[in-house]
Amino acid sequence: MRVIDIGSLTLEPQTAAHAEAMFVVLSDPAIYEYENEPPASLDWLRTRFAKLETRLSADGAERWLNWVIRLPSSELIGYVQATVRPGGRAAIAYELSSAYRGRGLAGQAVEAMSPSWSSTMKYVTCTPC
Repeated sequence: MRVIDIGSLTLEPQTAAHAEAMFVVLSDPAIYEYENEPPASLDWLRTRFAKLETRLSADGAERWLNWVIRLPSSELIGYVQATVRPGGRAAIAYELSSAYRGRGLAGQAVEAMSPSWSSTMKYVTCTPC
């Protein structure tokens, strides 16, 4: 994985070192209005990010590609990820601070990271969830 800079935002491969800044972003109660919940603690998030740094599921069948989203101001505003499954399917997800919703940034992030995984596959099926 590599850093992807498109000018309006930068995608950095997510690591445990991002946990502290992302804990603030992911503690925004507005992003959990309909589902899920914020991380239980900074230590929990740091451990989770460290696990995701392997970029593979425990059985090695899925590729986990996770980036944090950084604005030109250096502020982290969320993440974007692709879980690449065997057989050409990829699940795409993102989470942004509520302050940055509705600005097209998530779409830009998904578009920017797509070549990182789709170019290695024979075909790609993206299904909204």
